[in-house]
Amino acid sequence: MLLVAVATLSSCEKVSPIGVLIAGTGVEDRVKMSNLYYQKHQLDYKDQWIDSVDYTFLVGADSHITNDTCRMAEMLQIGLDNNDLFYAHLGDIADTKAEYYINLDNTLQQFKRKYANKYFHEIPEDELSTRDSEGLYCTKSGDTLRYEDIDYPFYPVVGNHDLTHNGWPLWCNIFHSSFYEFNIILGNTQQYDHFIFLDTASGTLGEEQVQLIEEGILDAKDIEEYIGFKCRYTFVFSHTNIFRPSSLQFSSTFAREETFYLLSQFEEWNVTAVFCGHVHAWDERDFAGVHYVTLDSMSERNSPNPGKYLLRVHLKKNGEIEYERVQMNYVKK
Repeated sequence: MLLVAVATLSSCEKVSPIGVLIAGTGVEDRVKMSNLYYQKHQLDYKDQWIDSVDYTFLVGADSHITNDTCRMAEMLQIGLDNNDLFYAHLGDIADTKAEYYINLDNTLQQFKRKYANKYFHEIPEDELSTRDSEGLYCTKSGDTLRYEDIDYPFYPVVGNHDLTHNGWPLWCNIFHSSFYEFNIILGNTQQYDHFIFLDTASGTLGEEQVQLIEEGILDAKDIEEYIGFKCRYTFVFSHTNIFRPSSLQFSSTFAREETFYLLSQFEEWNVTAVFCGHVHAWDERDFAGVHYVTLDSMSERNSPNPGKYLLRVHLKKNGEIEYERVQMNYVKK
């Protein structure tokens, strides 16, 4: 089966021993580069304080953007309309041409402006003491900040198709680090929710990422050590799936030893749920106390008909978690 798949690929593409389409920039180099950025700009992935313990976030996967960004725009509009706290994407966000990433960035910038106009108050120019080309915004607490300092809550992981044809420079030019974590701190409850984004685009964590995990770079234990807060839920986001939806599908997962390592690590992190893409097929199951959800592709090319391609996760006041599949309606004319 693997030999047939390899024969159909162009000469400039590569396949790993476990069947993942990979790029020239391997996981070790990506993680080293990402770690340099992450250590310098770690505060860019800001922990967010919210007043409620009840909120939602939206997850999509495998948008494979080319010239048509309407499904991505639909996802972001759904998240904005529903007041989802943030939007996560599980890899293979765009096919690797510069113009496709320009299209993607233009869409993200369009929705950042919509987000800013919905959640912040733009200060009119005639009220400013000096002109600012991007304008100033006022927060609910009365603080002012520049448009460029507003954090748009879109969090992707990198996928294997993001990296083919040497696409890593295109991806990291927008998103910078292939792994990171942040926390949602829950008001006066002395609790927080922890969100971990892994680089699994090559079907492996790689030695460098495993070493960083062992060193605790994604643990967020400083919140517990320094301010005494306890973790309520931990969620992990990965491109490569842990489980295959069925044995009939040709889709790589991790090597067996690495799967065992991940399952053990999820237990150590006390993970609540893991979200994956890659396989373009829905799958939902529980294993060893962890909920695993693999999402279908939201791309209009892979999923041309309307369907429930997104997932909304609702963390409720009573401690329950609801996983709701969300309808997408855009059809290419």
